[in-house]
Amino acid sequence: MAAVYLSSACLAPVQYYTKLLSYETVYLETAENYLKQTYRNRYLIAGANGVQVLTVPVEKPLKEKCLTRDIRISDHGHWRHLHWQALVSAYGLSPFFEYYQDDFAPFYARKFDFLFDFNEALRQLVCELADIRPDVRFTSRYEPSVPDDFRQSIRPKCPGADRAFLPKPYYQVFGEKHGFLPNLSIVDLLFNMGPETILVLQQSVSVGHEQ
Repeated sequence: MAAVYLSSACLAPVQYYTKLLSYETVYLETAENYLKQTYRNRYLIAGANGVQVLTVPVEKPLKEKCLTRDIRISDHGHWRHLHWQALVSAYGLSPFFEYYQDDFAPFYARKFDFLFDFNEALRQLVCELADIRPDVRFTSRYEPSVPDDFRQSIRPKCPGADRAFLPKPYYQVFGEKHGFLPNLSIVDLLFNMGPETILVLQQSVSVGHEQ
């Protein structure tokens, strides 16, 4: 498939990464107005008590509308420490957390000023670890109508219809307790499946929608 449009996302869900894998070109939106309560600053992991939401706090913009690329990360509440402890607690016993933890730990020690930069650095790391090589291009202006637009539909609540995405179940640490929890953050897949991450992503693209 030719091109897809995606928003910036913090350790985006599996669905998001199937798009990075399936399309020849990925346009990453930089010129949209920031939206609250989306994957732009939150991600979902599987802990001992089920799905856990981790939110990166952001500073309130000086004006009502602010571009996502201009949103600054807040240092409120020692969130970096709390997020890292949540990841250790959730995935410390997973098959590949020990293998990847040194790649992710610096992101919870280093200060990033802008949310977009934090998200993009993590996306690049995940793509490298999962052996995904998308052709990512950044938009220069916002186009309200584009083909294969997933900028708004990949979201935590009320996800839009996506016939191309069919979550492939995989091993999860707390799977016997909670059953399979689909479409969590890509780190859930990576820490549990390691080098097989790309295979699960490929198997999560429904037949007839492959590249």
